[in-house]
Amino acid sequence: MNTSRLDPSQVMVMILAGGEGKRLHPLTFDRAKPAVPFGGRYRIIDIVLSNFVNSGLTRIKILTQYKSASLEEHIARVWRLSPILDQYIEAIPAQQRTGKSWFRGSADAVYQCQHVITDEQPENVCIFGGDHVYKMNIRQMLDAHAARRADATVAAIPVPKAEAREFGVLETDADGRIVAFHEKVADPPEMPGRPGFCLASMGNYVFRTEALMDALYTDTGLEDSKHDFGHDILPAMVKEGLAIFAYDYKTNTVPGEDPEQPAYWRDIGTLEAYWEAQMDLISIHPAFNLYNQHWPIRTGATHDPPAKFVFRDAAQARVGIATDSLVSHGCIISGGRIHRSVLSVGCRINSFSEVEESVLFEKVQIGRHAKIRRCIIDKDVEIPAGMEIGYDTEADRRRFFVTETGLVVIPKRAKLLGDGSMRVVEPG
Repeated sequence: MNTSRLDPSQVMVMILAGGEGKRLHPLTFDRAKPAVPFGGRYRIIDIVLSNFVNSGLTRIKILTQYKSASLEEHIARVWRLSPILDQYIEAIPAQQRTGKSWFRGSADAVYQCQHVITDEQPENVCIFGGDHVYKMNIRQMLDAHAARRADATVAAIPVPKAEAREFGVLETDADGRIVAFHEKVADPPEMPGRPGFCLASMGNYVFRTEALMDALYTDTGLEDSKHDFGHDILPAMVKEGLAIFAYDYKTNTVPGEDPEQPAYWRDIGTLEAYWEAQMDLISIHPAFNLYNQHWPIRTGATHDPPAKFVFRDAAQARVGIATDSLVSHGCIISGGRIHRSVLSVGCRINSFSEVEESVLFEKVQIGRHAKIRRCIIDKDVEIPAGMEIGYDTEADRRRFFVTETGLVVIPKRAKLLGDGSMRVVEPG
């Protein structure tokens, strides 16, 4: 087998960040899914960008479309690389360059932005999603792509068959060459030798540039196409006999990570999955470790002061304390109790209040004697004194957005009144 390695200067990265993220409403009412906060001080987009920068791949275009203002502002302000070294991370908004339609699918997004590929003329193009949580040394996937002389390589991960119905499933031969795609089918094929598991596509691809452009030009003229990589482009390439291989994400190694810890990947497409991923961060041995200095999750600097915990009046149960939690800069825990929660920058937890298994975005304020459990509270929300949320599901459903599992989600800048009612400030 050829063991050649790809020259990173001949690799362009395109990150698909234009999805609407309907299943994350109301968090995506006025922001793109990749711009949703995560882990206290990050945005979801920071995770995939960190993977590429840590992998030494720094020629990156981010394709945006849906309510992209906060995402584009974040990229412009935070992700500044060195132009003198030909390094860049740039957002490309949808522009209707090839017609009067907006992006019709993931492949059409790349087709409409093909000028950045033809201008740079890279040998290979990485096309990754911008809204998953994982760590990956992408150079290892590129090396596998080069060694197999592949036309395309698809990152894949084994998942239980019951969950595989929500993913595109790959069918491969003994050498890892993909022989068929099964896009979100009711009965996906199991992995050879591993009953009960299917090989799911992660939606992350490496393409040989010429093969990619040929496939995009062919697809754009097909009226019955969804113009999607998993549904149309890659299955068509397989049928044409091109060399399309699966890359097993489980074999990827990241510096500083525990080799005994299984590779972590979450598709946070639903509110429950998003909340569960946040709860994963606060474990004693977190599956997704923010504290690995050899593979940092990068984001912008903040001028906020350190978090502060005040009051120790045990006789009145007025103790500022947080356990099994992440507390960001600028937070003041003023006599309240926090347990298994993630607090973003600038939150204030007032005396005698309790916050449990919750995610608070920037500048959320919890009033005195308030009790919050299993909530996601968007930025600039003030919880009135004495209010209880997360303890009476039926009462919560009459006032708030509540998921099937009872998770309460309070939108950005919502006004909560003392009588328990809520008024949502419409975006724009």
